Amino acid sequence: MTTMPDTSRMPALYIGHGAPPLLDDPVWSDQLRELAGTFARPKAIVIVSAHWESAPLSLSASGPGTELVYDFGGFDPRYYRMRYDTPDASALAQRIAAMTPDTEPVHQHASRGLDHGAWVPLTIMYPEADIPVIQMSLPTQDPFKLLSLGSRLRELRDEGVLVIGSGFLTHGLPFLRDFTIEAEAPGWSVDFDLWAADALARGDVAELAAYRTVAPGMPYAHPTVEHYTPLFVTLGAAMDPEVPGDQVIDGFWMGLSKRSLLVA
Repeated sequence: MTTMPDTSRMPALYIGHGAPPLLDDPVWSDQLRELAGTFARPKAIVIVSAHWESAPLSLSASGPGTELVYDFGGFDPRYYRMRYDTPDASALAQRIAAMTPDTEPVHQHASRGLDHGAWVPLTIMYPEADIPVIQMSLPTQDPFKLLSLGSRLRELRDEGVLVIGSGFLTHGLPFLRDFTIEAEAPGWSVDFDLWAADALARGDVAELAAYRTVAPGMPYAHPTVEHYTPLFVTLGAAMDPEVPGDQVIDGFWMGLSKRSLLVA
């Protein structure tokens, strides 16, 4: 892949991905679609999803027409028939593997497809499925190790590659009582969202990393943390993680925070 000048540098994103019914939500769908229109069309995409925790670092299948992972249950049967047949991404997979230190092996899966943390938002943002996509596993929950991982991806942005961390800023599903899209946000979700919004606006990476002990709403906002920690891959891919990014989407969906971040 040919290095492009800085004027073509792609941003890095942290986005909420929702469940498959997000595809039918006109409000959030429009927000994601409009977000994709605010920067140049990427040459390729590397995405880290909350729904693939695997160490050592692993990459999804890179051939054309990568299969989807239907890692959800109880939804309309049509969601299990959806396709997102992206072009060959083997060049990007090889590029990522080459950037990784010899002491940290990368596993290339032959058949692992894109899970819903990847294909649901990408279906909205790039519905033609004509951009090569590699999904990368979440190999740890350590914020500082994920910052380091993101920093390795930083140079890809100058090659036209969009880096995305896909999660959900609050994800306390066991503590929700109303599963409608318009549900009122619980106090723990609001409190965590406001805390994160403030820390992001100040570029306070250390406070964001200390969320387990300092964030209000814990552990209800994140009884498990895999939907929050992709944020640190995104921050690591920023040119300076402590320069505040743009909080491009806010609000709630099923009471969960859909706050999203774009960093330069």
